[in-house]
Order: sequence, then C-alpha cells, then structure tokens
Amino acid sequence: MPGARRGQRAPARLELRLRYFEDFSVGSVERTGPYEVDADEIVEFARRWDPRPFHVDAEAARRSHFGGLVASGIHVLGIRSVLVHRRPELALVAGLGNEGMDLTAPVRPGDRLWLESEVLDARVSRSKPDRGVLRVRDRLRNQRDEIALEILAKILVYRRVGA
Repeated sequence: MPGARRGQRAPARLELRLRYFEDFSVGSVERTGPYEVDADEIVEFARRWDPRPFHVDAEAARRSHFGGLVASGIHVLGIRSVLVHRRPELALVAGLGNEGMDLTAPVRPGDRLWLESEVLDARVSRSKPDRGVLRVRDRLRNQRDEIALEILAKILVYRRVGA
C-alpha cells in the first residue's frame, strides 16, 4: 500500500469498519441524513416507475388531493435505502423481510429527509449461532419532523468471531 511500510497498518480512513450484531443494543437509535429531494428527481423517478399525474405533472398535482407534486411511495422507499447505505458498513448476511410499510406524510420538492433507525429486538439465530437477527424500526422524517415513511425491517447480521 502506498505510504505504508511493511508491518504498518493502513491509515484509519482507509480501513473498513464493519459493524456486527454485538455492536447493536435494543433501544439504540441512529440518525442519518439529510437527503434533499427536488422536483426533477421526483418527476424523473415517477416517469419510469410510477407515472401517476401527481408524481409527473406539476399542474395536475396542484389539482390533486395532494395540492402539489409528491414523490412516489417506491421512490421514498428508495431514499430510505440510500440513507441506510450512508451508515458505516454492516456485516450483513441478508435482509429477511419487512413487517409493513406506512407512508404517513407526502414527500415534496424541497424536503430534507433524515432516517432514524431504532433497534427493537436483537436475538442470536437459533439455527446459525454465528449470526444474529435484528428487528429495526426505520422512520424517514422531514424537516418538520413529520414521519414520511415507517417500516419494520428484519436483518440477519454476522456475529464477531468467537462471540
């Protein structure tokens, strides 16, 4: 590695710090963000994946029950995914599914979104004790602290060697 002599560790900024099952505790909360949403992104996403008038046409959106352009629910879920991946890397085995997804406030152009993740449950896998299952409530909040999305996710995470 450039800049490091034999036997020296790489600079900390180049080391990948994985987070394992033991790094999480029930009740812990993390916040990641912001993610700024703009009208062009809303329209571009919706044209391809959810071309309803209130996602792709500002005038039609003004006449809708939303009173203006709003992001598609699947777009909002994608924004959550982007924010999840801004955190330090997880020693992830797999996502095990979601227990539900609630869209409780529309996401509009100009919104700044933060992801708040709370660990609700943590248990060692019964069938594979080198892994643990985390149940996490993710809430995507806007600048007014309104919850735009809430989802309960179950994820399978490696435990540290020797745990």
